[in-house]
Amino acid sequence: MPARKLVPHWFKHYRREWLAGDATTALVATMMLVPQALAYAALAGLPPHIGLYAGLLPLVGYALFGTSSVLSVGPVAVLALMTAHALSPLAAPGSPEYIAGAVLLATLSGLILFAMGLLRLGVLSNLLSHPVISGFVSGAAALIIAGQIAPLLGINSEAEGDTALQLFLSTLKEVPNADRATTGLGLASVLTLVAARIWLTPALKLLGLSESRARLFARLAPMSVVLIAIALTTLFHWEEQMPVVGEIPRGLPKLEIPALDWQLIYKLLLPAVIIALLGFVESLSIAHAIALRRGERLNADAELRGLGAANLLSALSGGFPVTGSFARTAINDEGGAVSPMSSLIAAGLLALVLLFATAPFTELPLCVLAATIIVAATSLIDVRGFLNTWRYDRTDGVAMAGTFFGVLLFGVEAGIGLGIGFSFATLIWRTSRPHIAVVGRVPGTEHFRNVLRHTVETQPNILFLRIDESLFFSNISAVEERLLSELKRHPNIRELVLILSSVNRIDGTALERLQQVNRDLLARDIRLHLSEVKGPVLDRLGRSKFLEELSGRVFLSSYIAELALSRDQSKQ
Repeated sequence: MPARKLVPHWFKHYRREWLAGDATTALVATMMLVPQALAYAALAGLPPHIGLYAGLLPLVGYALFGTSSVLSVGPVAVLALMTAHALSPLAAPGSPEYIAGAVLLATLSGLILFAMGLLRLGVLSNLLSHPVISGFVSGAAALIIAGQIAPLLGINSEAEGDTALQLFLSTLKEVPNADRATTGLGLASVLTLVAARIWLTPALKLLGLSESRARLFARLAPMSVVLIAIALTTLFHWEEQMPVVGEIPRGLPKLEIPALDWQLIYKLLLPAVIIALLGFVESLSIAHAIALRRGERLNADAELRGLGAANLLSALSGGFPVTGSFARTAINDEGGAVSPMSSLIAAGLLALVLLFATAPFTELPLCVLAATIIVAATSLIDVRGFLNTWRYDRTDGVAMAGTFFGVLLFGVEAGIGLGIGFSFATLIWRTSRPHIAVVGRVPGTEHFRNVLRHTVETQPNILFLRIDESLFFSNISAVEERLLSELKRHPNIRELVLILSSVNRIDGTALERLQQVNRDLLARDIRLHLSEVKGPVLDRLGRSKFLEELSGRVFLSSYIAELALSRDQSKQ
């Protein structure tokens, strides 16, 4: 393969004037990435420095293969939680076996994603609906918050339970044993971060900053809280009173090909598939939202390869599964990043942190890390999205709520299973209840509309029914029942016309039932006609005996059908 083929498309067209914006944004994003990487590694049950490793090379991997100009790939809260849930039954958190499992999980996720990209399976992003994904993420966020209450309050005993309710009740029993100093610092950090999220942006705007700049600097509040906590801990020796991060190895990660333990691979394969799919769907939704605003186009298959490369490089450097981060991507967008060069620069800056600036973070109290996780997780609970979904479509609202409570009450794996189930149940529910309208002709036109919505003209012996869904085994009974009920309401009907303009497919079961309907109607001296049948549907019907047995005719339009059948009725 020629070397130029390996050069990303965006790099070939890179302009020198873009460098300043990309570099500035990279600096801000790195300042946000460092505390998040430490926090999410702890959430995954891993030593904090592994979060930094997982934030380094994945930035490079995605920049080489991805198509979004601003997507920032690295550790995120939900995948960290899922990593912990996948590995906790297999090894003790933080142990060498646990770390090896996290690396293998990233390897499997990367291979799955990259293979899907090569096979052009980007369409799989449509397997889960957005309400279901939002419900899962919201439930996972609640689970994250419940799990971080203990370190926030300085409770030494480990909370027990796999669900948010179990974790919360377990922690509640230990609240009397909370360390006062740790609790004070943790709660103060939470209040500071919440206040910064609510009031810092308006305050900066009052000082003359633009909307985008104000939001950009407000997002650095977690880094500011972390640096202040480190300074106070160093000054007052709080490390003697409360748990801190501890030693962080200095230097870049060693690149090692992960060992393949086939027994462990068998145990982690299903979690890896779930992590890969969820990470891809969430990352693609983030990238799509910003691409639409920027007028860019994304390639779902290239996104799969980009995320696959990011996870493989994370594994190569001893990290854990990664995906696109909403918060850091927003930083790139608001900061004026123009290309993935910002990610490459951010990777370089993070490498400098690993080489020369890890020492200060050893004094970071764990309660402050817990505070940053809790406040970040609260933004993932999409209450407004649920209310909007519920008002627009109750079915989607039930699916979203069901997935949320599934994660909350039964755990991550059950929540994912419920989410997939709700996605397909919602689809089946809708297709099994097709909209069927009795239609008539709008006076003075050739257009046919719903008699319940428009003033139309109808014929006493002709009934026009429009079916607004493809006909499948799951909905043909509902269609048949509606036909019979309309015939009871119109006992004088002698001509029944099915308008199939919205029908894209008729499966074998539906065809058999239509043939039976045709015979039953003929026995009642009612002719069955079709109108506005799409070419592919008509071709398939032509390969059966249905058209030969049809008691009526196939009309090009409903207007032509009305004219022809009206003449037939007048002759009788």
